[in-house]
Amino acid sequence: MKTIANVCLALTAAFLLNISSVSAGDDGWEMLFNGKDFTGFKQLNGEASYTVEDGMMVGTTKLNTPNSFMATEKMYGDFILEVDLLVDPSMNSGIQIRSNSLPEYKNGRVHGYQVEIDPAARAWSGGIYDEGRRGWLYPLDLNQKGRAAFKNGEWNHYRIEAIGNSIRTWVNGIPCADLIDDMTPKGFIAFQVHSIGKPEQEGKQIKWKNIRIKTENLVPSPWTDVFVVNLVPNYLSPQERAQGWRLLFDGKTTNGWRGAHKDAFPSSGWKVENGELIVLSQGGAESQGGGDIVTLDEYATFEFQTDFMLTEGANSGIKYFITENYSSGKSAIGLEYQVLDDNKHPDAKKGSAGNRTVASLYDMIPAHPNKIVKKPGEWNHARIVVTGTRAQEWLKRNSLEKTEFLGAYVEHWLNNRKVLEYERGTQAFFAIVQRSKYKDWEGFGAWQSGRILLQEHGDEVHYRSIKVRKIN
Repeated sequence: MKTIANVCLALTAAFLLNISSVSAGDDGWEMLFNGKDFTGFKQLNGEASYTVEDGMMVGTTKLNTPNSFMATEKMYGDFILEVDLLVDPSMNSGIQIRSNSLPEYKNGRVHGYQVEIDPAARAWSGGIYDEGRRGWLYPLDLNQKGRAAFKNGEWNHYRIEAIGNSIRTWVNGIPCADLIDDMTPKGFIAFQVHSIGKPEQEGKQIKWKNIRIKTENLVPSPWTDVFVVNLVPNYLSPQERAQGWRLLFDGKTTNGWRGAHKDAFPSSGWKVENGELIVLSQGGAESQGGGDIVTLDEYATFEFQTDFMLTEGANSGIKYFITENYSSGKSAIGLEYQVLDDNKHPDAKKGSAGNRTVASLYDMIPAHPNKIVKKPGEWNHARIVVTGTRAQEWLKRNSLEKTEFLGAYVEHWLNNRKVLEYERGTQAFFAIVQRSKYKDWEGFGAWQSGRILLQEHGDEVHYRSIKVRKIN
């Protein structure tokens, strides 16, 4: 009986030891990886080596094999995941979440959200990439503080919160990405060893440890000031609302807009359909249909966003600092973020050095030539940021008096990459005005505040997710 009792005690101890290896505490955390073997995992796609060493998952690169993934057999929807990782500085890697491998999709290629591990100079660790599908969703150009979070040659701590349509990431406690998207609500978690193409890249390693997950009683971390990429049309996330964003288009009505030089919204030339604000085709004739529309409110320093979708050969524009004091006989006059089909509309080849192409400051400053543009029929994302001058920022940091000129520093973004920047009120800016079609408009570009305008240029263009926030 004593022997049996000892055996029972031993079995009980072993059971409790096993439970302690699975549970990371009484607060709902569980270990996702047991530190002994790959029970509960399966390798997908590539043939890179995965081993277990000193309780760590170790991935080693292999020449001429596709991206490799050590994936959970279990599928996860809402969760909080934490992991420590150490990567060779010459490698690129990632953590797949809510991902899938389906026979009917590219012969089983792993696809879905990937939280980036990027030791290179680009420094996009913590950004979100859509593996095998849409590409970059949250590049870290959107968060310069986040780019500095990752430490090369050291262990880094990742935290990923996937709750509802929200995916947020932290690296070493610093918030990096905030994505709102509802394309894939559930999938596996996987640890990537990236493909390589050079012999000298073979044998490089990435190590993961302390991989734990929580799936119940999830409480999101406090909201931050990190820029939010929101891919759900006409919707503001709680974090965006906390940051001061408001919708300029609710997807149903034209509330908040009126015709330029008019008291009401145009009775023709525009329509609301399927959650989109659509300017209708008038055969390419500028402002000959319903005309331009402007916001009811004026803005001095602000941030503006919208999705836009061109039809083939279409032309439109987003203008800002509109005063309506000019009378041009056509479109209202103002600084313009160009909206254009560069390949099919002839205006793209006019002007100077490409300064009439999409995302350019129209007829003044060209957008970066390496900009990423989606073709007609696909959605692009425009963003305009207007803040104080760099001089103002310096004065503020040094507790000195502000200058009077507001809203001087301007950025144009296209598909979450900055494509140009400039500063109003400088000699360089006014020199550019004098070389443009606006040289004869007195005071052009020197306004302190104005309305935001969507242009009717006689071509069909679709807008949605129009939002703005004022910046103090």
